[in-house]
Amino acid sequence: MTVTTEPAADVLRRQDPQMADVLAGELQRQSGTLQLIAAENFTSPAVLAALGSVLANKYAEGYPGARHHGGCEYADQAERIAVERARALFGAEHANVQPHSGSAAVLAAYAALLKPGDTVLAMGLPYGGHLTHGSPANFSGRWFDFVGYGVDAESGIIDYRQVQELAHSHRPKAIVCGSICYPRHPEYSAFREIADEVGALLIVDAAHPIGLVAGGAAPSPLPYADVVCATTHKVLRGPRGGMILCGAELGERIDRAVFPFTQGGAQMHTIAAKAVAFGEAGTPAFASYAHRVVGNARALARALAEEGFALTTGGTDTHLITADPAPLGIDGRAARGRLAAAGMVLDTCALPYGDQRGIRLGTAAVTTQGMGEPEMTEIARLFGSALRGDPAKTRTEAAELALAFPPYGE
Repeated sequence: MTVTTEPAADVLRRQDPQMADVLAGELQRQSGTLQLIAAENFTSPAVLAALGSVLANKYAEGYPGARHHGGCEYADQAERIAVERARALFGAEHANVQPHSGSAAVLAAYAALLKPGDTVLAMGLPYGGHLTHGSPANFSGRWFDFVGYGVDAESGIIDYRQVQELAHSHRPKAIVCGSICYPRHPEYSAFREIADEVGALLIVDAAHPIGLVAGGAAPSPLPYADVVCATTHKVLRGPRGGMILCGAELGERIDRAVFPFTQGGAQMHTIAAKAVAFGEAGTPAFASYAHRVVGNARALARALAEEGFALTTGGTDTHLITADPAPLGIDGRAARGRLAAAGMVLDTCALPYGDQRGIRLGTAAVTTQGMGEPEMTEIARLFGSALRGDPAKTRTEAAELALAFPPYGE
């Protein structure tokens, strides 16, 4: 193998045309359909460049200044930049940017603060809790005794009285605040008060809202939480990965829980890409973007309601929307399939107090593409057309809309 200055895409096309075709097909899919999965976004070319950089070659177990491998001087610089940018962006005393994912960040937080068998209070999975919030198929449900809280049956809002009652009844070691499909801002101060009443730690799983927090479009959990776990993709628009934010007093415990307890070598190319994303997220342009994401979500929610969808909590304060398509005579799983056939990609989600599934969608990716409120109204119309009529016909219109806003230019 020889080092070359030939563009990476050309090298791949020449050396492995089969994989080059796969990547070209994925770019075509992303560009020609509407990406409405709430957990996805388009990274910047700069983030992609860092991901594909020579730091992918570097083994860097440990932390800056204390690595288990030689030759880490530039890896150390990259991680220090990422840490300092994360701390400045969120006003955190300590940041660990090594977790490979949001789930890895939560695992490390549990490892740092809990012992197997400890009781943990978290949002129940039927109401929007994540797998790491006590699923029996996940390490969390196997290692800890999880108790689930829910939401009000009519409003869909977190039932804080129930949270308080369960906390006093079960005396958990930790309370987890976070959800994969809750479209409103949690009352972090209420969770803090309840945790203090029973002597519990407060862990905030901010995987979804952390990008809005960075852009000033959502309240920050940092003043209230003992530990904040998050992803670096989603609205934050960075590479796939996780991070942990906390006070200085817990920093060493968190670091030891990430490495060497739950992970090995850091993915330095991803950490470099995280640093790039943190730098981008600290700009006025990103703050404007974050507010547009929320404005688009509210506009899309209103338009979906006009199309006949039943919105969970009656709307949204964030980037995500959860809705029941039952008034249109279809359940969530079938709706997802019909919408996918029409070129609109989204997820299903649990609906409170029922066995049926709803749909979950978000506006982060389409906002990155440059779409605004008029396009949100058009997307809702396309939803109604796909579910009431012919998905194949709607697909052409959806493709035209997507192609008018290419994520990476022409």
